[in-house]
This record gives sequence, structure tokens and C-alpha cells, in this order.
Amino acid sequence: MDGMNIRTRRKTPIFTIFLTVFIDLLGVGIIIPILAPLLLDEGGLLPHGVGFAQRTQLLGFLIAIFSLFQFLFAPLLGSLSDKYGRKRVLFSTLFVTLFSYLLFAYGIYIRNVALLFISRACQGIAASNISIIYSALADISTPKSKAKNFGLVGMAFGLGFIVGPVLGGVLSDDSLVSWFSFSTPFLLAAWLALVNIILVRYEFQETLTELNVNARITPFAGLKNLRKAFSNEVLRIVFMVVFLFTFGFTFFTQFFQVYLIEKFHFDQSDIGFLFGYIGILLVFTQGGLVRVASRRLEPQQVLLLSLLMLMGGYLLLLLPDTTGGLYAVLPLIPISYGLASPNLSALISNSAPRHLQGETLGMQQSVQSLAQLIPPIIGGFVVALTIDIPLWLAAACSLLSWLVFIFGYWRKKRKKDHVSSKQSSVHSRTEDC
Repeated sequence: MDGMNIRTRRKTPIFTIFLTVFIDLLGVGIIIPILAPLLLDEGGLLPHGVGFAQRTQLLGFLIAIFSLFQFLFAPLLGSLSDKYGRKRVLFSTLFVTLFSYLLFAYGIYIRNVALLFISRACQGIAASNISIIYSALADISTPKSKAKNFGLVGMAFGLGFIVGPVLGGVLSDDSLVSWFSFSTPFLLAAWLALVNIILVRYEFQETLTELNVNARITPFAGLKNLRKAFSNEVLRIVFMVVFLFTFGFTFFTQFFQVYLIEKFHFDQSDIGFLFGYIGILLVFTQGGLVRVASRRLEPQQVLLLSLLMLMGGYLLLLLPDTTGGLYAVLPLIPISYGLASPNLSALISNSAPRHLQGETLGMQQSVQSLAQLIPPIIGGFVVALTIDIPLWLAAACSLLSWLVFIFGYWRKKRKKDHVSSKQSSVHSRTEDC
């Protein structure tokens, strides 16, 4: 069995997984600076008579439908990958990605909002493949190296954030090139999805050495996973931390663009460059700081500080009145998020049996998808009242996640370790006698 694992690792370089994630998330990053201007700008998709509140509510629902379908399909894909293998399921989802981008571009071109919603639903299904990526990494990782390897996914996410939003902002700006439009970035994203299909077909090697033929496939896996996640005595508290952590971060990522447009008068190019800056900091954190931290600290030690730092980062964003000030205080968010995210995944993965990695990480994806589903709906209404409410809500959720981690996990674990240490000491002295 050890020989099989060695051969599998040699056939499955992490670089191939990294490149697959990068191309996938580059397409996601392209969309980031576009949705808000597309719906909020008077020259965008909606007619001039539509009010600001209606625009933000429509934006919220367009964001939410992505998370709804991700919630429904993430655990399903995780279980399918346990049963049929990582590569086969991942390969199939990329065709859905390709279709969704082409449909969104066409929906913008003919100014059909319904097609945008259908496209975003398909994007949510396709984006559920991140649970497969985490499962593939778990297959080839040791418990000690998981945080470091999961950090590579975060690094690919960061690189997608650097290049994707900048490309999306520039390619949609017709003041730079006359034939650029809001559709152009989605055509590029479709081409990238095609490249990814070819890459996975010929370069991605199967990581799962033993298929779980008994894995149950059910369309209601998302709801069942939530019940499992919060009834699991070992993982319940960590999943609650994940939920609150993601809940707060979603308020930031999905409505910060509205804040930028209304307070700082950003256009899509400005938003793209700012999120590119966030991406640089994420890459620095998850490609460097996470690796350093994983050699010296346990995941729970990193989380102790990073969750609290994230709350401070959201509050600091409320202070600047200039673009320079905004760029100065922003780094705390990607650095603290970049430290927390892979360590939460490592904590969950280390608590699950090896043959249930896909199911367990699918449970995590379900919790995250639910946490990403609710804020857009709330945010679409409250941001119309005042644009800084989403940042206050993000800070409050981060504080709650830290408190749950401290009192629900950290203290209990230290007490358990202390008891185990005393029992071990007593047992050792008994043997000596």
C-alpha cells in the first residue's frame, strides 16, 4: 500500500492541481468587478427608471443564486468524487463552467436578466468542484502538510484575484478599447475554462487510490450534510466557526464593490485593480506566511490570532476618506483571511477518516455555501439604507466566530490535552513501579 501511495504522489504533482485551480479561479476573478457596475450603473444592464434599492436587491439575488446551487451540489460532487474518482467528476464540472460563461455573455448582449440568473446557477454548480480539489489534496497530503497544501489552493485563489479582477475591469471598459463591453471578460473566462478542460484531461492524474463504492449519492446531500455537520460532536464547533467566518467574509466580498462605487466613485477598472491588490496580499500570505506558520504552529494556534485580526480589518475600512487611505488599511483583511482559511480546512480534514475526506470536505462546502447564500439577500436590502452596514455585519460575524472558537474549541481542547497528559503521566509512573 505504501508503494502505491508513493507512485500516486509521483504521478500527481501538486503543481498540476495548483494550475487547475488557478485557471478555474481566474475565470471567477474576472467576474468580481463587473456584477455591481453592471447592475448599478445607469448605462449598465437595467433601464434608467430602476431605483438604487431595486438594483442592490437584484444584485443580492444574483449573487445568492450562485451560492444556493453551490450549496446543493458541493456535497453531491464530493460524494461522487469519493465513488467515481476525483478526475472524472472534476472534468465534467468544467464543461458546466464553459457553458455558464458563454450564457452570461449572451445574456448581457441581448440584455436578458433571466439568462444571467440561469448562468449564475450553472456557475454555482461548477464552482462546487473546489471540494473535489481539496479532496485530491487531502489524498496526497499527510496530516502535517495539509495546512501547507491547502494554502496552495489559497495561493492559486490569490493569483486568480490578482489577474482576474484586473482583466475583468479592463476588458469591460469601453473607454480603453471601443469594442470592449461587459460581455468581453466572460468570453475570455469561457476560453480559460476550455484550457482547463484540456489541462485536466491530459495532465491531472487520479489521486484516489481506493474508490468508496458505498458512497451514497442523494440530491438532498446539502441538507443532510448540514444536519451531519452540526450533529457531529467532534466537528460541530469548527463548522460553526466556518459558518460565521464565511458569513462575515461574504458581506465584505459581495458588497464592498457597492461601498467603493458610492463612497469613492470607483468604476469597474478601479474595482479590478483594488481586488488585484487584495490578490497580491493573498498570494503573499498563503504562498509564504501559511507555509512558515504551518512549520511552527498548529492550525488552532494560527486561528486564535487570525480570526480576531479579520474583525479589526473590517472596522478599519470604515475610517479612510481617500483612496490612498483605503489601500493602506486594506492589507489586514487578506492577510488574516489567508491565514485562517486553510487552517480551518486542515482542522476539519485532520478530524475526518481518510476514506471520508470527500464527504467531510463536502460538508464543509455545504456550510460555507449556506453562509454565502444568506448575506447577499440581507445585504441587498440593508446596503440600500446605508452603504457601510455590510462592513459592520462582517466585523460582528468575525467577532462571533472568534468567540465560538475560543470558548467552544480552544478551551475544551486544552482541557482535554491536559487530562490526557496527566493520564499518560500516571500510566508511565505505574509501569515504572
